[in-house]
Amino acid sequence: MSQEIAFTKEELAEIERLKAQYPESKAAIMPVLWMTQKKFGWLSEDVMRMVGDVMNLPFAHVKGVATFYTMYFKKPMGKFHVQVCTNVSCMLRGGEEIYHELCDKYGIGHNERTADGKISLEEVECMGACGGAPMIAINEDYHEHVSMADVERLIASMAD
Repeated sequence: MSQEIAFTKEELAEIERLKAQYPESKAAIMPVLWMTQKKFGWLSEDVMRMVGDVMNLPFAHVKGVATFYTMYFKKPMGKFHVQVCTNVSCMLRGGEEIYHELCDKYGIGHNERTADGKISLEEVECMGACGGAPMIAINEDYHEHVSMADVERLIASMAD
């Protein structure tokens, strides 16, 4: 069963509210794409076309923004999207090891998801918490000073 590609009346009202916050309504594209990704889980070309229609923007503009920023997913990701920082501070404190252990454990790599759609994995640059290295994010929840055991425990607790 496929999900209908449409905004609710409430979502359309929120888009209008976002557009009204900017001198030019097209500047609201990023928060509208973020809202849309939260609704659909990722930004398919059909979804980007719908955003373009609602925002009165060409599809090429919407796709250009969505493909420029890595925060927008252009393919389905897991229910639990695990981001592991491997930049310098995190790397020195075990971030790379955590990333590689997760790759091995789940049999996936960068921006891939498990066959059951439960977990996706992303290697990321700086997440802005060098003092808390190593750091991960699971969906929108950030965790500092983590070990592989901590990561496994966090993933298991979310799956319950």
